[in-house]
Amino acid sequence: MIRAIIVDDEYLARQRVIKLLENHPEINVIAEAKNGLQAVELIDLREPDLVFLDVQMPDFDGFEVVKKIKIKQLPYIIFTTAYDSYAIQAFDIHALDYLLKPIDEDRFNESIVKLLKHLEVQKTSAFNKKLMKLMKDFERPQDDFTSVITITDRGWEHEVELDEVFYIEANGNYLNLHTSDKTHLYRSTMNTFSKQLNPESFLRIHRSIIVNRRYIKKCIYLSNNEYEFILKNGKVLLSGRSFRQDIMQYLS
Repeated sequence: MIRAIIVDDEYLARQRVIKLLENHPEINVIAEAKNGLQAVELIDLREPDLVFLDVQMPDFDGFEVVKKIKIKQLPYIIFTTAYDSYAIQAFDIHALDYLLKPIDEDRFNESIVKLLKHLEVQKTSAFNKKLMKLMKDFERPQDDFTSVITITDRGWEHEVELDEVFYIEANGNYLNLHTSDKTHLYRSTMNTFSKQLNPESFLRIHRSIIVNRRYIKKCIYLSNNEYEFILKNGKVLLSGRSFRQDIMQYLS
């Protein structure tokens, strides 16, 4: 699944992109931003694979947004604007594509095809590295780990992608799964659930806490083999002393 963020100060423009994406189920819109400042915060927090980015916006424009992003792996950028005068500048910063408003559906689909081709090349180039890692890795294959769970709430069932979970907290015979905007209650014990998680994506720092590595902003050593973890949403978590070895391995 390709995780995307739509950035535009016009509501109808954002809705147009969402409508066009209905024909591309492989792309999941995880957030929307209506100005440059909000865009930078969301991109740094959610680390999307793709951003549809308007050029002219309040606070600062789309080019400034790209310059202010702090995450190591920059997302693919598809600029959207009503003015073609920005095209050269867009490609100068290695944007994937440049779409003029009102966005034509055929032109939009061409842009998505270009994105998929880039992702396929990226995937192929990394194949040998992944293969060598798997040959040396005695852990379970990636597919054996849980990536999506089903939550039952008041008789309704809905899926939660674990990639969107910031941290997991024990709550008796249940777990609190904290995402950016909601806490889901899931019936399981910490020990049982931790075995279902990919250790490359999740780190257990306490007998009652597991954090998503994607959302760790900073780790600070306190004393007595304890650490303070600061997540990208500002949440502060303290580690347990017995998990020092796992944390040291993560830091290395």
